[in-house]
Amino acid sequence: MRLIPVLFAALALLAGGPSATAHALLRHADPAVGATVKAAPDELLLTFSEAVEPGFSSVAVTDGQGNRVDTGSIRTDPADATHLLAGVHKLAPGTYKVVWHATSVDTHKTEGAYQFTVQP
Repeated sequence: MRLIPVLFAALALLAGGPSATAHALLRHADPAVGATVKAAPDELLLTFSEAVEPGFSSVAVTDGQGNRVDTGSIRTDPADATHLLAGVHKLAPGTYKVVWHATSVDTHKTEGAYQFTVQP
């Protein structure tokens, strides 16, 4: 009978919990991943699955020649810390690559990249 509680404890450890796998995953972007937009944005909005720390996160935007076109300024939305906003300079028509690194409030780090296109 003493073995049953030990088995339940072992199963609980093997099952893990939501906090053990929590990471700030990119859920949505505006402009969207792979999108073609008619008007160039003034800033990008990246929405994550959990709150992020802007001081430990980054967003780099480059044009087709590899030149940085972001302002280097990122911030979270005061109303929703899952929203990371990145400023960009005036974007000409073309394809842009976004490379992001996010650190969630629980210190987990994630990264990714995507592209979007501004129509002529």
